[in-house]
Amino acid sequence: MSEGRADPIVTDALIIGAGPVGLFQVFELGLQDIRAHVVDALPHPGGQCTELYADKPIYDIPALPVATGRELVERLLQQIAPFAPQLHLGQEVASLQKLAGDDGRTVFAVETTKGLRFHARTVFIAAGVGAFVPRRLKLDGIEAFEDSQLFYRAPSDEAFAGRHLVIVGGEDAAVDAAIRCAEPGLNKAASVTLVHRRDTFAAPAAQLARLQLLRDSGALRVVAGQPTAIEHDGGVLKALQVDTPDDGTQSLPLDALLVCWGLSPKLGPIAKWGVALERRQVIVDTKKFETSEPGIYAVGDVNTYTGKRKLILCGFHEATLAAFGAAARLRPDDSHQTLYTTSSPKLRKLLGVAPPDDAASSGTTGG
Repeated sequence: MSEGRADPIVTDALIIGAGPVGLFQVFELGLQDIRAHVVDALPHPGGQCTELYADKPIYDIPALPVATGRELVERLLQQIAPFAPQLHLGQEVASLQKLAGDDGRTVFAVETTKGLRFHARTVFIAAGVGAFVPRRLKLDGIEAFEDSQLFYRAPSDEAFAGRHLVIVGGEDAAVDAAIRCAEPGLNKAASVTLVHRRDTFAAPAAQLARLQLLRDSGALRVVAGQPTAIEHDGGVLKALQVDTPDDGTQSLPLDALLVCWGLSPKLGPIAKWGVALERRQVIVDTKKFETSEPGIYAVGDVNTYTGKRKLILCGFHEATLAAFGAAARLRPDDSHQTLYTTSSPKLRKLLGVAPPDDAASSGTTGG
């Protein structure tokens, strides 16, 4: 499906957020034979897991003694593969409005920042602590160069090959980008300048050692200072001006500017959707994790209720009950009995696995 198309995408379920809980929501909806579309502000699935602790160990996921954030997301993506969810990444939900559908039931008209439109019968807010968006460089006129010469994430490994690159940042993401672009190879930049307010960096020791070697060899330059202005000519970004600690100013010529100042979460337009909030969290019931707005559900760190714990496994439980709630809303005439993946031919068919044998079908436990 093409992004920004004129006709809205009609779907039974739209999930906002592709973190672990949002991905597991896809799975639980799939077991209810409800297909989902997923929107996330990041350019890849995983949410906070891949942005903040991709390589750090997680120990409290059932049946996984240890897994990194990246590994957990990879496993969840494998788990939801049978349901073929449509992921729409690198865009935020900009607006949500209620419409009356042809059958008289409420339809949620949703539009993203890239102009993609949905007509969804149910919406699941799985936005964690909010949409993770880059901390932006605030200089006059700089917005005009975003995605052409100004970047907050490298669009590809080879994006800066042969270009004069200035990187702004002082933590491991900035250091890693500087190293990758300065080292010999096909992706080597013509020049790399790393800018930070002081000449010290927060990164693993191995990264700092490699950074120093590249500095010593002249392959990479470090400038201590604060960005204060840009220079441009004819619609082309030419240089970044930096105020240095000695009260001087340097002009750093560039073809591309990469800003690695990390990410910050924001609740965004959710606060304007009419759902009840408490301290910028969405209030839900604990029967089906529906918000004050029927048909909109909230799971994971974005919601609040008595006894709430911000744990991934708690979000998995919430997603399960939300899926049952949505199924009852979408198919009110069905019985909605609890089925088990160990013994249900229907669930096995949805998962694309072989039907259970006679011995297994006699069991009554499973999940």
